[in-house]
Amino acid sequence: MKQLQLFTAFFKVGMLGYGGGPSSIPLVHKEVVENYKWMSEDEFADLLALGNTLPGPIATKMAGYIGYRVAGVLGMVNATLATIVPTIVLMIVLLTSLTSFKDQPWVIGMTKAVVPVVGVMLAVLTWQFIGNAKKGLGWMKTIILAIISLLLLQWTPVHPGIIIAVLLGAAIIQKDTKSKERGEVE
Repeated sequence: MKQLQLFTAFFKVGMLGYGGGPSSIPLVHKEVVENYKWMSEDEFADLLALGNTLPGPIATKMAGYIGYRVAGVLGMVNATLATIVPTIVLMIVLLTSLTSFKDQPWVIGMTKAVVPVVGVMLAVLTWQFIGNAKKGLGWMKTIILAIISLLLLQWTPVHPGIIIAVLLGAAIIQKDTKSKERGEVE
């Protein structure tokens, strides 16, 4: 049953994730966190952060990890194939047929209409992550970290993986410091 659920969840992501990784992330979130409850919000956020630091397409990395976590090696293969096979088939079918229609107004309109939808999906997911960060850090730290991250990403050549690694390191150090303080009090 888990294998069928994994395949169904990631097949939907593969079929509906038009536009690449960023458009797939909210779909993966919906299936994994909301529908099947294989992960919590925090676990998903951690997986997304880690997945963004590694090379390669985010949807397949997430599918592989979640599939492995839910159903072992077979689950990993199942979820990864369910994610990539629809894309491969659709690319072959659509690219051969759309090349003849690429200048048609309805095709141009369809591709332009997808962009705002993906933008809204990413904005909703970002807002959920900000809400989760607020619970753990409070508003002030969340806003400060968001502004610093935005500035670094937009106006410096710093790779996002480096920013994520630094923030993860700071969180580990802070947690370790708090644990030691509690240990001394008790």
